[in-house]
Amino acid sequence: MDLYLENKVMIVTGGERGIGEGIVRGMVAEGGTVVIAGRVEPDGKKLAQDLTTNGGKCFFIHSELTQPGQCERIIDLTLEKYGRIDILVNNAGVNDRVSLEKGNHEDFMRSFDENVSHYYSMAHFALKALKVTRGTIINISSKTGLTGQGGNSGYVSAKAAQLGLTRDWAIELLPFGIRVNAVLPAEVMTPMYINWLNGFENPGQKLKAITDRIPLGKRMTTTQEIADMVLFLASERASHITGQFLHVDGGYVHLDRAL
Repeated sequence: MDLYLENKVMIVTGGERGIGEGIVRGMVAEGGTVVIAGRVEPDGKKLAQDLTTNGGKCFFIHSELTQPGQCERIIDLTLEKYGRIDILVNNAGVNDRVSLEKGNHEDFMRSFDENVSHYYSMAHFALKALKVTRGTIINISSKTGLTGQGGNSGYVSAKAAQLGLTRDWAIELLPFGIRVNAVLPAEVMTPMYINWLNGFENPGQKLKAITDRIPLGKRMTTTQEIADMVLFLASERASHITGQFLHVDGGYVHLDRAL
């Protein structure tokens, strides 16, 4: 199926690794142009170089997304270099485990800054360009925004806020033909997930306990599977889909885990 993404320009925040990297690689494979925006400079530069060396169209902007001025700079540099923005993928975030018991007000608000404030800033500054292209916004959220997790007040409430923004923007941007959707991963093997696993006494045992509860295939979702959904939503093949929360999780949230 041709997704008609060739020559489209996509911005992916936190595209240096993990889910973001999967999206970047998938978009380049479709012939699209990708701007990676994030703070991990070595990974971002290497990924962009690898892809451009092999004929892809990719550009890395080192940036601190928690600063609104830097979000605006990303938009300005993208327009200066490519002249358009068709797709914004808000993906960057940190699971900081700020809990009700152990956290404090400053930690909680910092979690919002790390996980949701830049979603707003990026969309705000990209909006004028997206109106021109009748583009699309895709927010990478998490199943925890719907299910909770326990001991994770900051991250979970930020993820729930991302879902609220998705619905509100979908309504606000209807007159401009701009579609807004969210993708909700559950258990995906990323560098962040590996760090979390390594915090347990027996990471392998913990991983097996998790995968045993994933109904479809008893396995983790791959970053490519998340990327495939994002690319579909970004394309005209999804031209009548907006305001939706799309779960790519092997049935983890909605099916009985006793399966």
